[in-house]
Amino acid sequence: MLNTVILLGTLAGILIAIGFFIAGPFGALFALVFSVTLNLAAYWYSDRIVLRMYKAKPTNGKTKIDSMVRELAREAKMPEPRVHIMPTKIPNAFATGRNPEHSVIAVTEGILDLEPEEIRGVLAHEMGHIKNRDMLVSTVAATIAGAISYVAHIGYWSMFMGDNRQGGGNAFALILMVVFAPIAALMVRMAISRSREYGADNTGALITKNPLGLASALRKISNIAERNPLRGSSATSHMWIVNPFRSDWFTGLFQTHPPIEDRIRRLEEMAG
Repeated sequence: MLNTVILLGTLAGILIAIGFFIAGPFGALFALVFSVTLNLAAYWYSDRIVLRMYKAKPTNGKTKIDSMVRELAREAKMPEPRVHIMPTKIPNAFATGRNPEHSVIAVTEGILDLEPEEIRGVLAHEMGHIKNRDMLVSTVAATIAGAISYVAHIGYWSMFMGDNRQGGGNAFALILMVVFAPIAALMVRMAISRSREYGADNTGALITKNPLGLASALRKISNIAERNPLRGSSATSHMWIVNPFRSDWFTGLFQTHPPIEDRIRRLEEMAG
């Protein structure tokens, strides 16, 4: 958790620095207020937006997934998340919501094709995210990273539309900020996402007491995702248990998830 706090602080520092280089102390204050406003909006509404994006519908407690979630919630001693299902046969899942009391586990129809112990492993992984409050951390990280890109875009146009009275050193520093800050923000965000995936794997395995069930599910979901990538926004890739979107050599540089084989190895070591 300390590493995550440090990384989030790094993101906030990058954002404030960009604002300062663009418009001095006023720019730094604007960047800070802008970030806080975006985070508040994301805190309250991000779950509704992403569920609507993937056409997820509530199950109303009537499926075997609901029964599993109910049982796992008792085992984990946490509030029972609501369950939504998405109309796609490609197996995957994610958790969303602002806190454990207002959380949702969204699964695709394809999850039902897995073995029961694999399904339990997937659900427990998502409950691990909820228990560890990863949704809030991921939302804050994604929002600040987005704000950095937006403010950097403003800085880019200010170089051409401003009065050009800045010193050469400041102008050069601004150029570096505009070009490299969004890349740095993306890398920090990816680091946060990867660290939280390991934590959710560990927590989920402890909830089910069956690390191999989750390991088997990860292997199957990953293999299917490679052959049949999901259509959607790559900005949400960090939310899913396995990145469901098509990856190439460039996007592979900014993976939101640790390597699947590494995650499976850790789970097998827990079982051993």
